[in-house]
Amino acid sequence: MSSRLLRPVGWFSAAVLGLLTVVVFVLVLIPAKDAVLPTRIKYGLVFDAGSTHTSLYIYRWPADKENDTGIVSQVEACSVSGPGISSYADDPAGAGASLKPCLDRAMKIVPAEQQRETPTYLGATAGMRLLREENSSKAEQVLAQVSEAIGEYPVDFRGARILTGSEEGSFGWITVNYLLETLVKFSFAEKWEHPQDTEVLGALDLGGASTQITFQPGVPVEDRNTSVFFRLYGTNYSLYSHSYLCYGQSQALKMLLAALHQASSNGQILHPCYPRGYQENITVAELYDSPCVRAPSSARPGHVLTVTGTGDPAACGTAVRRLFNFSCGARGPCGFNGVYQPPVRGQFFAFSGFYHSLHFLNLTGGQSLSLVNATITQICNSSWTQVQELFPTASRTQLRDACTASSYTLTLLLQGYKFNVTTWPSIHFIRQVANVDVGWTLGYMLNLTNMIPSEPPTAVTELPRSIWIAATVLLAIMLILTFCLLTATCCHRNSSMAYEQL
Repeated sequence: MSSRLLRPVGWFSAAVLGLLTVVVFVLVLIPAKDAVLPTRIKYGLVFDAGSTHTSLYIYRWPADKENDTGIVSQVEACSVSGPGISSYADDPAGAGASLKPCLDRAMKIVPAEQQRETPTYLGATAGMRLLREENSSKAEQVLAQVSEAIGEYPVDFRGARILTGSEEGSFGWITVNYLLETLVKFSFAEKWEHPQDTEVLGALDLGGASTQITFQPGVPVEDRNTSVFFRLYGTNYSLYSHSYLCYGQSQALKMLLAALHQASSNGQILHPCYPRGYQENITVAELYDSPCVRAPSSARPGHVLTVTGTGDPAACGTAVRRLFNFSCGARGPCGFNGVYQPPVRGQFFAFSGFYHSLHFLNLTGGQSLSLVNATITQICNSSWTQVQELFPTASRTQLRDACTASSYTLTLLLQGYKFNVTTWPSIHFIRQVANVDVGWTLGYMLNLTNMIPSEPPTAVTELPRSIWIAATVLLAIMLILTFCLLTATCCHRNSSMAYEQL
């Protein structure tokens, strides 16, 4: 009789347990599969303290994917009002104060509970390198003041420093190749792979006071001063990189104006790159306010110079080329000014000033070299009135420098860096990749936060957190139900035995 009584209880127990298991699976496991748990986001701030202006870049990335590639996104780029921090040499406190509006903006973007763990950096480039050459104590005072200003905010400030030219070029190269996933990518097979048959890209950067070229040459780099070695994601990269101080766009245009002044016999400067009919006055002190240009001994700082545009494309090209020394001598292949450079190789991304100077003339869409030459010649042959009519919304400075900047950019690329009609199509003029501004700042942050390891990340396959939670809950419920059913079965068995005894 006890076996008859126990049999229904066993069937009943199994049925209840199975039913509850199905219900728990439906209610817990399946919704958890589709549920999106909020991923914790990390933030990083980098100030690009350039020679002409400063920008604050705000980046973010999923905290659980810190070593993934292509996952860093740019939240915002805040442009600091006023000139570059090197211009505050006589007012260091002003340099720090200029950063605060952008820092205030960042504090509204980064959640308050994460601000104290947000890595924050300031990197100064060629403008501060020039100031350090001119007056190292003033450069240190400026860095101290910007550090003090940033230190007032609740962030993980990790210092302000002046980058070397090689670092600036190298970090730009890392940025380009990181964003394009030419270093490493996460494949469909869910493992890290070095992209097959994918060449890394070269980087061409043109700032206000310096220009950088970085690429992987097809031959060993002969000059160790221009050799850079990286081991990224388990792959070795031997690069050529060099930075030319004073050959950024702003300083080069200043050197050109100074050369024209020294070639003139009086205070009248005829500028072949300025539009015909354009005229402005400038003091000697304003012209010779940089270490890149040395004033003649006879120059009087307060003397006013009159600059008149003549709009002569041929004379403009000749004047620009005189800024360079293209002779290599017996040193072998070189770029300019006797600096060793192997022949350019592969595809290049040209950004910053390279992009902006040609984009103004709508020449960043892959146009042929002949069309680029023709367009620059046309703008250099225009009068001041014609230029104003062509670009009615542009500033006076942009209109004045349209010919000079584009002529300088083309000369630097062709005669300076030795591109030609065959290799010209390999240059891609860009401002952003995947909505991220291309420059050195992202590569700088990636390097200093160790987000680009030297070894390939381990491929770890793990279940989503929601699945683990659901499985744990299910297991706990099953154990509780099993215990309850076993208890009920034992109690029922004892009752049956007592009944039989009766």
